[in-house]
Amino acid sequence: MAAAHSKLLPAHFRTRPPLFILLATILILRTRLISGPKDALAKLREYALQRHKLSPQELAQAMQQLYVDGPDGSKELLVPFRDNITKIPIRPTSKSIFDAHKRLFPPLSPAAQNKSNVDRAFFKQLVAILRIVFPSYRSKEVAVVVVHSVFLVLRTVLSIAVAKLDGRIVRALVSADGKGFLQGLGLWFLLAIPSTYTNSMIRHLQSRLSIRLRTRLTRYIHDLYLSSDPYLRYYRVKGKDGLEGVDQYITSDVASWAESLSGLYGNLLKPLLDLILFTSQLSRTLGVRGTAALFLNYYVTARILRAVTPAFGRLAAVETRLEGEYRAGVGRVGREAEEIAFYDGGKRERDILWRAYLRLIRHVNSIFKIRIAYEWTEDYVIKYLWSAAGYCLISIPVLFTRRRSIGVQADDPNGREKNDAVANRTENYISSRRLLLSLADAGGRLMYAGKELLELAGLTTRLYTLLSTLHSLPPLPETSTTSLISLDNVDVSIPGNEVSPPLVRDLSLTLVEGEHLMITGSNGVGKTAVARILAGLWAPGRGEVSRPERGEVLVVPQRAYMVTGSLLDQIIYPHSYPQFVQSGRTEEELMEILTAVHLEYLPAREGGWYTRKEWRDVLSGGEKQRVRATVHGTSALSCCDVLQMAMARVFYHKPKFAILDECTSAVSSDVEGRMYEHAKAIGITLITISLRPSLTKYHTQLLTLTGDGAGSWTLARIGTAEARMGIDREIGMLKGKLKEVERWEGRVRELEGMLGPDGTERA
Repeated sequence: MAAAHSKLLPAHFRTRPPLFILLATILILRTRLISGPKDALAKLREYALQRHKLSPQELAQAMQQLYVDGPDGSKELLVPFRDNITKIPIRPTSKSIFDAHKRLFPPLSPAAQNKSNVDRAFFKQLVAILRIVFPSYRSKEVAVVVVHSVFLVLRTVLSIAVAKLDGRIVRALVSADGKGFLQGLGLWFLLAIPSTYTNSMIRHLQSRLSIRLRTRLTRYIHDLYLSSDPYLRYYRVKGKDGLEGVDQYITSDVASWAESLSGLYGNLLKPLLDLILFTSQLSRTLGVRGTAALFLNYYVTARILRAVTPAFGRLAAVETRLEGEYRAGVGRVGREAEEIAFYDGGKRERDILWRAYLRLIRHVNSIFKIRIAYEWTEDYVIKYLWSAAGYCLISIPVLFTRRRSIGVQADDPNGREKNDAVANRTENYISSRRLLLSLADAGGRLMYAGKELLELAGLTTRLYTLLSTLHSLPPLPETSTTSLISLDNVDVSIPGNEVSPPLVRDLSLTLVEGEHLMITGSNGVGKTAVARILAGLWAPGRGEVSRPERGEVLVVPQRAYMVTGSLLDQIIYPHSYPQFVQSGRTEEELMEILTAVHLEYLPAREGGWYTRKEWRDVLSGGEKQRVRATVHGTSALSCCDVLQMAMARVFYHKPKFAILDECTSAVSSDVEGRMYEHAKAIGITLITISLRPSLTKYHTQLLTLTGDGAGSWTLARIGTAEARMGIDREIGMLKGKLKEVERWEGRVRELEGMLGPDGTERA
């Protein structure tokens, strides 16, 4: 085993085993400090065994599988890394933790959301978020902070040692002590090893802490934001108190907050340690007068910089908001590219994006202008005022203290330089000078940390706003779980809009399996709102709703959604590949589903079931529609340009009820009819929202929303005289409107004749 392991080592390690052992020991100790013995041993075993490289097929299979379920409800994500697969354990946040944290995040008023100062409210918000990223004192984040703190203290101690050694080397030069000079130079190179390693570890641990904080907070927000029943926060948060740009909060703001906090910790602790230890060391040399003058210098500097420091926290919050608006605009163009191209709206979108970008740039430029005066004052105070003060402080023991009794003295073996006053003063000056320069640097970084603290306040307020908004969303009202769909005197209203009257009043209906319902009516009368009530996305304004469990009611919305993944993922969504494997379904069944929606050519044309593409661009509008309906077979709201893919999902899941919302306009009538017949044949009860009278033959009940402003409606069975009367009434109304077209066209010609060529009224 040892011989086999030695072959894995580079040649220079095999020729110098002591150096390799030393480096390995350092790595093991470092890993133990950071991650604990178990992680260190696991990493050593991993590198010793050197797992074989996976083939492209194996990597593709791992990407398709995505995760492995754990026995305790956790998951192990499979992440491709260096021609291999890394397993990352993911443990979902429990509901009890969310319930315990809810009291930490009371909602903020709109005024407080735009306020970001370093005050009591900021520290309260920061502590609440820190409870998330540091869940316990045994967490890895705490371990990283402890190790980081050790290296920060070590850096300060090494700085004092370097200052003393610097004075000793110069003293040896002034005293013409060659042996002492060589000894000091040797110690200098020896001291450089832990010093440079400490600097590297400080930067590494700061970056590691930032990643740990971001990962912990991102997982928490994902579990909270992407919650299912009864909250559906990802669906309802957009309209809550005007909270827009959630993607900006979760991505950019979380990353900036984690980086800012991890950097601020080092930029605060290290300068504070420097100020305390360097001041303590200097007080031995400067005496009482010099120490008092040093503290006076601290006080004057703090007062000056505090007076000229602008509100960086508020400025940073505004910059982040404007950055989010610009980013959202760019994303909108990418999502709506086809619609924009139909209207030839490129120039208009360019103007919109340019306006958003200019708002951002103007604000950033204003920050730069504000920083001119601040940074000028900061540089003047820290670099020049502190340097001048340093000269004055160093002069105190020389000019006012005639008998030197304090300082670092070298013990020369021959005793020739022991009483050399010039050498002693030179040594004292060099050491004090280096410490004072380090003090000036520490003061500058401390003042800069104050500005970072203000920026952190702005980011903290934004994240707290997101978390408090998500926590404050109440659960949706519970609905009775039955095998049928029932509405009893339900008012259909827009959530959060108490001013407008209900779209539909006192709606009552009962729909059992096999009783297919068609909902019709003019635009804007609340057809889709009824579907949202049936699907459980909206709470009724009044009345009671009984419905099956969410998995038994599938809604295919009007807007197509193509999930990131393979062609197989498009059909089985929202199921994952492991769920597909566990269900025992086969690719042959999927091919039958695609045949039912006339998409059987897709696997061969696109390269197989596991091909990963941007399916929104690959599939045409009609294909998207067919696939969606085939896969799920639950009650779905399908839109006109996604029926084929949407119906494929419906047929795959075979729900009890499928709600199809305006989804057949892009599909030919013969294909549409075969898909409706297939859905009914496999036992799916259809709820269709459409204005097409030709679809009534596939349903047994017709719900007509009148749209008269009073929320009236009628419910009739298809084929009865009442239903026929309603259809005839609608046909007659449409014919009447068509007859008026000629009269209105004549009126338009009259108005055009009354206007001049420039669009103004003729004299």
